[in-house]
Amino acid sequence: MGVSTPALPSVEYDDINPGMGTLNKEPKSKGTSKRGIHFNPGDVLFGKLRPYLKNWLFACFEGVAVGDFWVLTSSKIDHGFTYSLIQAPEFQYIANLSSGSKMPRSDWGLVSNARTFIPTNLSEQKSISSVLFGLDTAITLHEEKKCLLERLKSALSQEMFANKNGYPAVRFEGFDKAWKQSKLGEITKVIAAKPYISTPSTHGNYLVIQQGDKPIAGFSNSNPFKNYNNITLFGDHTLSLFKPRSPFLVASDGIKILSPSIEMNGLFYFYELEKYKPKSEGYKRHFTILKKCKANFPTDIDEQKLIGSLLLRIDNLITKQQLKMDKLNETKESLLQNMFI
Repeated sequence: MGVSTPALPSVEYDDINPGMGTLNKEPKSKGTSKRGIHFNPGDVLFGKLRPYLKNWLFACFEGVAVGDFWVLTSSKIDHGFTYSLIQAPEFQYIANLSSGSKMPRSDWGLVSNARTFIPTNLSEQKSISSVLFGLDTAITLHEEKKCLLERLKSALSQEMFANKNGYPAVRFEGFDKAWKQSKLGEITKVIAAKPYISTPSTHGNYLVIQQGDKPIAGFSNSNPFKNYNNITLFGDHTLSLFKPRSPFLVASDGIKILSPSIEMNGLFYFYELEKYKPKSEGYKRHFTILKKCKANFPTDIDEQKLIGSLLLRIDNLITKQQLKMDKLNETKESLLQNMFI
């Protein structure tokens, strides 16, 4: 056991990014005099409370693990291999055979007695951990890039849209006119559309749009009831805004088809601003409430387009970073499945 000091920082559950094995804050910036398990550089911290949360860390510094951690160390195998091993499906399966219902914890009696295969060659152990550490580093770098882009987008969204005085804090060169105040319902026409009931498939020429966290339900080869261009979909519940880029079919009554009188991308990002996200009971967004909100919009269509295209470009970069992360995570999962016996 040990007590944290300015020179011996503490690590708690809240400090770890689950499943990533990284810290979300500087350990030495935290408070001191916290009691926990002393660890050394190279030791592996494994969160035994709710092990499915994947609170694990490869220690690069000396410190104190505060909370329900195992501190794993070994004089017989490479420490990096130990860190890779705890992420493997076989170890995760045993670790999640936990005891307790409300506060499940991994059972050391089960974990410590579980047999596993270990390479007898230390170089092979190090090679396996080196590959997985390399993937972790790449994933972390892409995550950091994505976070920077998201912060940039958030900052621009706050500064490039006009406040109550009708002027934005930041705008493109050559534009100096005051923005015009309008209700969202005055500049946005709602197109009535009967939902197309279809059984979506994985292939087809037309998107099938639904409510929910995954707006694309699938595809269909049936002809859509109407081919809308330059429109945005608004979901009354969890769909938020969705801009289809091809002919589509609607599969939900909760989706509004909006045809605004201003440039599309600018309106799309305007809707994303937090101050224009009124919430009703159950935290559901409703267009009947949103369309009554007053806001300022550029009177110049070119300024509308520039704002929309800039934010769209940042969005595309964010999407690319996410796709790279997804690919790297898929590669890591595949290696964890196949590099251990």
